[in-house]
Amino acid sequence: MGDRIFVTGASGFVGSAVCNELLRRGFGVNALVRANEDPPPSPLPAYQEGEMKITGDLFDAASLDAAMRDCSAVINLVGIIMEKPSKGITFERIHVEGTKNVLAAGRRAGIKRYIHMSALGARANAVSEYHKTKWCAEEGVRSSGLDWTIFRPSMIHGPRGEFMKMAAKWAKKQAMPFLFMPYFGRGLLGLGGSGLIQPVYVNDVSRAFVDAVEKPESIGNAYDLAGLDRMTWPEMLSIIARAVVKKKRLIIPIPAWYAKAVTHIAPAALLPFNHDQVIMSQEDNVADITPFIAQFGWTPAAFEPSLRSYASELSEARRYDER
Repeated sequence: MGDRIFVTGASGFVGSAVCNELLRRGFGVNALVRANEDPPPSPLPAYQEGEMKITGDLFDAASLDAAMRDCSAVINLVGIIMEKPSKGITFERIHVEGTKNVLAAGRRAGIKRYIHMSALGARANAVSEYHKTKWCAEEGVRSSGLDWTIFRPSMIHGPRGEFMKMAAKWAKKQAMPFLFMPYFGRGLLGLGGSGLIQPVYVNDVSRAFVDAVEKPESIGNAYDLAGLDRMTWPEMLSIIARAVVKKKRLIIPIPAWYAKAVTHIAPAALLPFNHDQVIMSQEDNVADITPFIAQFGWTPAAFEPSLRSYASELSEARRYDER
């Protein structure tokens, strides 16, 4: 058994993949999971030997200290895309304050190696609070005094990803708006296009994080991480439809201005999207992955082949409407 790695967000979509990859390579894992998660955490990887599940959260110093005991590195994956202010779940608290707490706990534990999940598009002058707070978290990491590496993934896709599960339901006519697959478009009628996107496969993200544990040359570097293909949102939805239901589906834009207005009027709990998600969809979310490839020696997968490797899981979730 190799070194033990402390992982936050271990029960999440990306976290479970990272834990799986760590265990596969012979690392021990101290996996931090929250008690009474809403929704409940998904099962952790099948490789149970060497994995220790520890209940706690980013704001409980004692549980962080206990979870980091005997670990040689920290992988911090915690992040949110939807705020729940009534439950204290905000971008500022989770991304910025939560990261500060993990960094402080790492220093108390004497752990030098720290690997951080940020997001493609994080920057000081970002228009979305999501990206602004991701950047603030990065600033804390860079000034931490630890041996840090930062990854900024684009939209991460995989069979457990919330967006892919929703898009598959649209393709199968199992979720509103039922008759078509929607995206947010520019202009009065939404027909002016939207930002480009470059999705990255979750298995590639987990591989990159675990590679970084074993690559001291990645210390002090931040890497944009994206898949091989750049595409429009309609192009991506069309590929998903072909992979999941083996046929074309109608793809229609919802005007971004209208969607933003709705987020100011309708209760957040009733909407499947928020204001920041609409804003971010209008920006290009693409990256030059040449520096990553040069450093890590491999190229992230193209979208369609990687999607087809797990499309049957999305197809079989429920029988789709054949009409």
